[in-house]
Amino acid sequence: MTDFNALLTGYHRFRHNGYSEQRERWDELSEGQSPKVMVIACSDSRVDPAQVFDTSPGEVFVVRNVANLVPPFENDSGRHGVSAALEFAVTQLEVPEIVVLGHGACGGVHAALTQRFKGAPAGRGGFIGHWVDMLDEARERIIAEHGTGAEAIHALELETVRVSIANLRTFPCIPEREAAGKLRIHGAYFAIRDGVLHVMDDDGAFAPA
Repeated sequence: MTDFNALLTGYHRFRHNGYSEQRERWDELSEGQSPKVMVIACSDSRVDPAQVFDTSPGEVFVVRNVANLVPPFENDSGRHGVSAALEFAVTQLEVPEIVVLGHGACGGVHAALTQRFKGAPAGRGGFIGHWVDMLDEARERIIAEHGTGAEAIHALELETVRVSIANLRTFPCIPEREAAGKLRIHGAYFAIRDGVLHVMDDDGAFAPA
């Protein structure tokens, strides 16, 4: 298993190989960034957007969190990490595209479906429970249709993408730019088991890319 010393070894490989091989690119990036895509993905260690999409440094602006969720727009005094990143990408970097990337075997989705952290105190599962309760409405609908087995888990994994896209559109800067043709939003789902990427169409259905 990789530990910190292994990370340092990896850094030295990168420093002597990847960094030197793309030195002109890194020199360019040292002056600023202009990514064309923002990716909202899960923190899961198995699903790295840069690896899934085979991108180079500076090409994607990435936000990762439990279950690739976007909270709705909330104008309060809380500290809104995802909202701040979204605001920066859209209003400052002016990315023309956003991708919400869900994935298979998502632990956050399993927590949402089982509600294993419901009522837990902060620091002992409460932060997780309150984060994934964004899926509660979808959870009830999916359980009513699929029960609580593997079908339900898969359905809720797909639903994280739809919920996040709906919440994206509660931010005033998003529909404004969509209406002006300056921003496009995409949904995608990566199946860990077979490595297939599925892309969501305008009706919310997913099909292999």
